Amino acid sequence: MANDFLQRDWDLELEDDLRQLIRLGIREDLRHEHDWTTLAVIPADATGKASVVARDTGVIAGLKTIDVILDETNVAGSCSIQCADGQTVTSGQAIVVIEASARELLTIERLILNFIGRLSGIATLTAQYVSHVEGRCRVYDTRKTTPGWRRLEKYAVRCGGGMNHRIGLHDAIMIKDNHLAISNSASVDLTMRQAIEMARNTAASIERDQDVIVEVEVDTLEQLTDVIPAEPDIVLLDNMTVEELQQAVAMIRDTNSGIELEASGGVTLETIGEISQSGVDRISVGALTHSAVNFDVGLDWSFRP
Repeated sequence: MANDFLQRDWDLELEDDLRQLIRLGIREDLRHEHDWTTLAVIPADATGKASVVARDTGVIAGLKTIDVILDETNVAGSCSIQCADGQTVTSGQAIVVIEASARELLTIERLILNFIGRLSGIATLTAQYVSHVEGRCRVYDTRKTTPGWRRLEKYAVRCGGGMNHRIGLHDAIMIKDNHLAISNSASVDLTMRQAIEMARNTAASIERDQDVIVEVEVDTLEQLTDVIPAEPDIVLLDNMTVEELQQAVAMIRDTNSGIELEASGGVTLETIGEISQSGVDRISVGALTHSAVNFDVGLDWSFRP
């Protein structure tokens, strides 16, 4: 049995995604021209100190984005980090202090705040979900992410104490109802158990340092009964009631298998606590990334002539 999905740390692959997003953000703001407002009213030799300040209580994520933004925009200056990713901050607390040309900082101000706000919003919401399960199980994200932002958003989930589900279609096998429906519509009479066996054969042929996880989605207890003998690594229990989840947990315990159970489908802050009490091993929550509200941060300025 495979262990778990690859967990997202800050690495070169993530930073490459970030740099592409920064370049896009610059094009959106400047379109190969200039910040005409700043050029018009700010002296060329003005320098300033700007602090990224929290306007609320929450969990910070994405502090390393600032150095990369400065590098991509060729802004020469100093950046002093005042806290750490994953740390809880309160309203009025300085997160980062930057010293550089006032013109250049004004031009990239919104870019900095957008990245910190978005990622910290995800980390903050994730921390709320994690706190509701009180250690009874693990909270996972999904692939319901912003296009281009997936690695960054999954990193933010980790900062909030959550876990990463598969990064993409390339790093795990997950058999869903549509796979079986399409196969059967093509005159291939494929059962879930057969699909898992085929997936196991495919996984065995993939050369990886880490075993490829095989997960299957079911939405009834009858389907769970069918897939247990094939021993997938994880069974996703889709939109089941808490009572059904409890029955599923009992079924797995009776088999004494190493299969992990994952609850999913419409999980909210109001329901996750009760779901976690069912005994499932993990809960996947699309809302961590698709419903997070930006964390409120601002730039407080101190100019020098």
